Amino acid sequence: MANVGPMELIIVLVIALLVLGPKKLPEVGRSVGKGMREFKDALSGEHDDDDSQVKPGPTGVTAEAGASNPERTEFESD
Repeated sequence: MANVGPMELIIVLVIALLVLGPKKLPEVGRSVGKGMREFKDALSGEHDDDDSQVKPGPTGVTAEAGASNPERTEFESD
């Protein structure tokens, strides 16, 4: 397996800057960092208790209430 050195990292960053642009690159970097952190936490078994709380959906229906009727979807009209 090939090692990734500083020159390869510079080339990847320059290509990312050209493709994404200077305004979008920091946002993408934050997203990648957050994803890597969540992946590492999931592998090590560490997690926040925030995910265990039920959050209301966009229609104000909680996930538990929507799960009780699997035949009905939010795309169906009344």
